[in-house]
Amino acid sequence: MTTNSETITKKGGAAAVDRALSIVATLEASAAALTLAELARQTGMYKSTLLRLLASLERSTMVVHRYDHKYALGPFAFRLGRAFEATHNLESYIRPLMQALADAGTESPSFHVWQGDDTRLCLLRVDSQHSTLDRVRSGDLLPIDRGAPGKVLRAFRNAPHGINDVPLIHTSFGERDPACASMALPVFSAGGTLVGALSLSGPRERFSAEALEKMSGPLREAAAKATRSLGGVWPESALMRAA
Repeated sequence: MTTNSETITKKGGAAAVDRALSIVATLEASAAALTLAELARQTGMYKSTLLRLLASLERSTMVVHRYDHKYALGPFAFRLGRAFEATHNLESYIRPLMQALADAGTESPSFHVWQGDDTRLCLLRVDSQHSTLDRVRSGDLLPIDRGAPGKVLRAFRNAPHGINDVPLIHTSFGERDPACASMALPVFSAGGTLVGALSLSGPRERFSAEALEKMSGPLREAAAKATRSLGGVWPESALMRAA
């Protein structure tokens, strides 16, 4: 009989990782907590092997060892599920917030994600109600080192635990396009993971100090709502001065 772990290992990869994932897959398929004996029977592994792997899974909170001596999926498995859901349903969470910003008279909202070391992707875009607009469209690849969204992505991508030490609002005036300006804030998911940057952009002459002040509140609220919708915690105590 071919066990789950054997099936996975034949496809290539580290045997220990494959076996650990086989345990997780078994718990997911059972939809119930299992004893060590039940896991041994269903995975085809020796109990000694299971105990070593379960110890690692417990440390990551992927699996928990319950009071009744049964094993079940843990909090990290739940977070992965939320992250997967959020990844594949970003538009349903974020586009309505972007539309509300545009309807309220802000500059054009966009949502940008990290694409690589040199580029960011404009994933979503809603044009403002103004007659003149900046030239940004969904699907555009833009430089990561220029523009407010790029600043946000670089500032928060590798420092999820230093959120409170980094200004949330980032601005740009003519960096990518001399005639355009933008402001952006981060959007987070569970565990403080950066999802992307929510921005407002348009002709530079409309980004006066007064306009920035007026738009910063609605943009901040939209980013906070998006973060909470994606299972994250908005950093209320973070610095709100523009960078």
